[in-house]
Amino acid sequence: MTTPLTLTPGRRPDGTAFLKASGEIDMSNTGALSAALEALPGHVVVDLTGVGYLDSAGLSVLFAHADRIELISAPLLTPVLRFSGLADLITVQEA
Repeated sequence: MTTPLTLTPGRRPDGTAFLKASGEIDMSNTGALSAALEALPGHVVVDLTGVGYLDSAGLSVLFAHADRIELISAPLLTPVLRFSGLADLITVQEA
């Protein structure tokens, strides 16, 4: 069974690609996250403020795209991003 995750792509006013994620990111839906990131060219801002859970499979997808993403994180997820080392590689803004 796939965990509910909504991925909404768009563009910021400056033209930067944007991906809003809502729900939970785990091994059951990381394929959708990866596909959504691959469908957006160039630099992508990923908004995780609507994500309540992020497991190691989700972190792996984010690491795979670390060269071209930045994150907006909910306070709940920020320690996970720091502890994993992802915050050392990319910009993470806490909302």
